[in-house]
Amino acid sequence: MPARSDAPAMVKVWDWPLRAFHWALAFFVLLAWFTPGKFDSLHRFAGYTVIVLIAFRIGWGLFGTRFSRFHAIGRRLRATPAYLVNLRRGKTGRYRGLNPAGTAMLVTMLTLLLVSTITGWMSTTVRFFGAPWVEDTHGFVSDAVIVLVVVHVLGVLVMCVMQRENLIRAMITGWKRRQP
Repeated sequence: MPARSDAPAMVKVWDWPLRAFHWALAFFVLLAWFTPGKFDSLHRFAGYTVIVLIAFRIGWGLFGTRFSRFHAIGRRLRATPAYLVNLRRGKTGRYRGLNPAGTAMLVTMLTLLLVSTITGWMSTTVRFFGAPWVEDTHGFVSDAVIVLVVVHVLGVLVMCVMQRENLIRAMITGWKRRQP
């Protein structure tokens, strides 16, 4: 069915708290990545800020606006393998919120960030300070987060080209093109 001619060309998708979370998380994750060793107090501040941001995101995922909530997360995760197969065939589908690959990235990124921040905090405690498994886990998972950041950015850029839509602008403004 074609879109009504009186329907708006753009629709609001992401609210400002979600967008602020997204860009703040990006900033503080990168800050934490570049500051260990020489700027440890800044590194810890960035890590603790990431913990607060994750707590906010979990709460907003439960009680926030429509496209911020986690209500369809299970369905989208189950759809991820088929979505990726279709993506290789050039079929992207249209999603107002996160597509299944974006949902998988969200869950994976939040999980790894939780592990990274918790093991980072643990390494400052008397009980776990200098424990090799804590330091190794923190380092490995933090590296994995940066790899995921790169995959995320590349995925967004690929989707921008494939769908001919500026998803970066959408994450800044909150508005996306109306689905046909």
